[in-house]
Amino acid sequence: MRRTHTASILLPSAFRRAAVKHSSLSLAIALGLCAPAAYAQDASGGAEADQGALETITVTARKREETIQDVPVAVTAFTPDALDKLNVEDLSDLDGQVPNLTIYAARGSSSTVTAYIRGVGQSDPLWGVDPGVGIYLDDVYIARPQGALLDVFDVGRVEVLRGPQGTLYGKNTIGGAIKYVSKPLPETIDGFASVTVGNYNQLDVKAAIGGSLFGEDSGLRGRIAVASLNRDGFGENINTDQQVSDKEINAVRLNLGAYSQDDFDVQFAFDWVDDKSGVRAAQMLAPNRFAPGVQPLSDRYDVRNGMPNINNTELKGVSATVNWRPNDSWAFKYVVARRESDTETNIDFDTLPNKIADVKAFYSDQQTSHEVQANYDGGGRARGVFGVYKFDGRAGGQVLNNFFNLLFGDTQGDVFTESVAVYADWTFDLTDRLKLDVGARYTDEDKHAVVLNRFYTDATYTTLRPVAPIAANFDKTINFKNSSPKVSLDYQVNDDIMVYGLATRGFKSGGYNIRAQAVAVPRSAEPFDDEQVDSFEVGTKMSLLDQRLFLNVSAFHNKYKDIQLSVFTAYDSNGDGTDDAFFGDFTNAGQGTVNGLEVEYQWLPTANWLVSGNLAWLDAKYDEYMFKNVDISDQQEFTNAPEFSGAVNVEYRTDLGAMGSLSARLGYTYQSDVVATTEVVRDPVTGATATPITQDGYGLVNAGVIWKYNDAWTFSLQGSNLTDKEYLTTGYNLVSALGVFTGFYGAPRQISLSARYDF
Repeated sequence: MRRTHTASILLPSAFRRAAVKHSSLSLAIALGLCAPAAYAQDASGGAEADQGALETITVTARKREETIQDVPVAVTAFTPDALDKLNVEDLSDLDGQVPNLTIYAARGSSSTVTAYIRGVGQSDPLWGVDPGVGIYLDDVYIARPQGALLDVFDVGRVEVLRGPQGTLYGKNTIGGAIKYVSKPLPETIDGFASVTVGNYNQLDVKAAIGGSLFGEDSGLRGRIAVASLNRDGFGENINTDQQVSDKEINAVRLNLGAYSQDDFDVQFAFDWVDDKSGVRAAQMLAPNRFAPGVQPLSDRYDVRNGMPNINNTELKGVSATVNWRPNDSWAFKYVVARRESDTETNIDFDTLPNKIADVKAFYSDQQTSHEVQANYDGGGRARGVFGVYKFDGRAGGQVLNNFFNLLFGDTQGDVFTESVAVYADWTFDLTDRLKLDVGARYTDEDKHAVVLNRFYTDATYTTLRPVAPIAANFDKTINFKNSSPKVSLDYQVNDDIMVYGLATRGFKSGGYNIRAQAVAVPRSAEPFDDEQVDSFEVGTKMSLLDQRLFLNVSAFHNKYKDIQLSVFTAYDSNGDGTDDAFFGDFTNAGQGTVNGLEVEYQWLPTANWLVSGNLAWLDAKYDEYMFKNVDISDQQEFTNAPEFSGAVNVEYRTDLGAMGSLSARLGYTYQSDVVATTEVVRDPVTGATATPITQDGYGLVNAGVIWKYNDAWTFSLQGSNLTDKEYLTTGYNLVSALGVFTGFYGAPRQISLSARYDF
């Protein structure tokens, strides 16, 4: 078996010595074969690899090289081989593979991300609102959810950090972070090419090549990776015969590096994604009263949309990273990045040719970030990182609404974000076994919103409505300042067991609702507050049975304040006493308490068998939810916070001698019932009721067989959702104003066959 090593950043030699020193510690790699390439199953693994034992993996969760066992936080890492074995095609396939992570494509888009960790996230991809879970491409924070559901190809590893992040890098994130780390630049020529075919006429082509550009001694290296990902739709528009929920994505990543000895390098990166997949299908969950006699379609992916089948997103970014190591104790890094994206999408809320609720939207985002970072490790009892981060972004958009072909709204505006933060995280060895880690972050952030929302007389959007044409018109700025501390203690009980305790604060700035309806709901034009999480966690990381069993356990208690929620709110647009329109309201609900328990394990009962998985429990409750000055916390539930979830993977691996090696995996993921959208269940003033989009508990069966013929050729057969389970991920409830009650379903059964050649 050819071994694949994880990527690592360039650090002082003291850091590298520390990584080697601790490499014999056990690693509680998370669920689902999280690092099969690191398993010590063959004699070629080196001195550190014992036959029939699990091996460690290095991550940079704390901006220095450490095994996961050394990091007193909940973090899960996936190597390239692990991602291949788990059939992870994009970040949404990590759902179920990480404890208390919920991640999926947001409503009508195929590449816009919705991500929650431990009940903290953001379900509405509204421009100008920060996500609750931060997504990073290498060292660059991706501010907007459009296009952020990254496809996985030519990846070095993926790390998922659970809980507030902010004292170590980048933009402050309140729920956690997902880090996509590209492959490092190789010194010698290497690369791969792969082809995948599957049902729904899937055809994916991926390739990459890299190495020294002008000889191994030139100090110049490069790598280019390309992907073309295509698939027919899961359903069709039965009126136009056009496919929906299809996939058509092209992507390119280019990396260049110039290296001077071991102490200085400059690396450039460029990435581009063009997603021309059609609209995502939604099923009517109940008849619409404004379309008498029209019943929901039987197929969960078929639609009767009257809007164009256009849902395009183009995303591109460029960055430069400078690393300087003046001596063995210090390492400095500077990262500058520019990213932008453009999206055009059509959302037919009613899924009918009728003009009931048709929305055409355009989004345009730009961001520039700078980060200066200093890492210190003098080989003594103290080491750490401190840095400065600056972010400037513009999130703009326009949404054209057509309700009943009678009410025509134009929602448009920009949100400008200017954020400066300083952070530090320092570790002190109090004794040889006891370590203290303290950190802090200070953030100063401005949100400037320019909003103009108007009503027109017809679908040309050229003539303003004579009566009350302006819904909102404001140009406002608000400032947020926050200080977030972190402290943790970890104790190495022995070579195989570490215990830790952690207390940290997470912060997400507030802002303005770009979709404000200031006439009907004056409060909607006022800023919403920042939200905050105080998180307390205890855990242990263990290696047992001569490193044949890795076990990670963590328990947490979070106090969640000023929770930001997006709620679609109906209102009376013409004063006739009947709600006939809606807008996306954005408010602070109040506060809540989230308790949880997470268990991750890997067990190698024999050299051929591997059992791995996770179990998670989550208890998320509102302590206060103010609506129309009434506390309705007793009737509201957290979204995307299943009480129970987990997974188990069983893999059999065997050596075929001259025919290579074979691995076969059977996996099962489960989550209990979940509320996918936020609705006020019962209005305390009017008595009106609403039913949130909910999904009962369900399980998915996945399997795969991988045959490595030799160091060059790999063949794999993969299957996901093999029982073709029907399950909702999200939806829309606009029954009171528009009669709309629709849901978006997860992917059906998919089978694929891949061939890959490495060189």
